[in-house]
Amino acid sequence: FVFKLTAAKQQDHFFQASYLEERDAWVRDIKKAIQCLDGGQRFARKSTRKSIRLPETINLSALYLSMKDPEKGIKELKLEKDKKVFNHCFTGTSVIDWLVSSNSIRNRKEGLMLASSLLSEGYLQPAGDTSKAAAEGLSDTPFLDLSDAYYYFPDSGFFCEGNSSDDDVVLKEEFRGMIVKQGCLLKQ
Repeated sequence: FVFKLTAAKQQDHFFQASYLEERDAWVRDIKKAIQCLDGGQRFARKSTRKSIRLPETINLSALYLSMKDPEKGIKELKLEKDKKVFNHCFTGTSVIDWLVSSNSIRNRKEGLMLASSLLSEGYLQPAGDTSKAAAEGLSDTPFLDLSDAYYYFPDSGFFCEGNSSDDDVVLKEEFRGMIVKQGCLLKQ
């Protein structure tokens, strides 16, 4: 799920997505940004905060850091579904339960709205067919309050065992050179 971006100064930058749909979404958004900039227009991504009408008092970044807290945050687990093992992930239900217990929301309906915002802004990522389908718009909400809908933090070290195919193999000679900076790519 790697794509290459070549800058004007002939510098190659490689980006790796977690799954095919995420890679395609990134490529689509980058192409749209390039078209806007080439046409002299300003590129602006729709803000989740405006489209969902999040209150200004909610700081998604601070909430994300609280969720990742090793002591009081959401516990990352090793979960199994359809003969696949998902490492460093958690269920949609555990996210909503945590939001309720941390007094971030008043009810589960508000939790779905807030979790959908976290998902849309890239603070949470879908893992598994159920949550990916919802994130792609095949459900009433992008985030699912279900025990079989799996999610993960983008910088958690998430990986899925038993999901490899020949398509996932990337040729090593494609990655020559030195890694200048390695990190987590978020849509913000």
